[in-house]
Order: sequence, then C-alpha cells, then structure tokens
Amino acid sequence: MFDPENPARRWHDMGGNAAGPVPTDQHDFSMWEKRVDALMIIGSAKGYFTVDGLRRVLEDMGEDAFEKMTYYERWIASVNQNLIEGGAYTTAQLAEKMAQVAARGDTYGDAAKPT
Repeated sequence: MFDPENPARRWHDMGGNAAGPVPTDQHDFSMWEKRVDALMIIGSAKGYFTVDGLRRVLEDMGEDAFEKMTYYERWIASVNQNLIEGGAYTTAQLAEKMAQVAARGDTYGDAAKPT
C-alpha cells in the first residue's frame, strides 16, 4: 500500500507499523515448509543465490502476493525463481518434473503421513 506520508517506503516495508497482538504459541511446521528451509540453505551453500537475491524476488512480487500468499509460499516462489536464474534447472525441466509428480496422483501425501 502506498504511504503518502513517506512515498519512498514500499508496500512490503512494514517496519514500525502497528501489527496487533503477536501469537506467542509455537506451531509445528509442515513437511513442505521444512523442505523450503532446507532448499534455501542448500541453494545458498551451492552458490545459486544470496539473501539479496531472495529478497529482490520477494519485494518484486507485489502487494497482492503479500496479501494472498503465506510466508512459505512466498519463500518457495523466491527460491524457485533464484534457482532458475542461477542455472540449477530451466523452466522446461521444472514443468516436466511437475507433470511427472502430478501423474503420480495423490499418493505422495499419503506416503508422507506418519504411521
């Protein structure tokens, strides 16, 4: 959102804004959220991107992404874009892999559940 009192401030810069109550109870992260963290660490360690590169993509997503996407949805989008830009894989390779995974059906979710 545009701040007419501070036009240099972009919509994602929320520092100093009232946030309301902050929940202090912890939650368990889902498996895919843990994998996003792992991909961030591995991709950075292998030199595919930097924190600055991740932040650039996050800031360029636009206000709508910050309103509609979860924290980890935004992060995986940024990691993915940086991995493509870093040469880890192409968009065609990603599309091919996504089609292979989709062809497996819904069994992946069942396989990931604890027994």
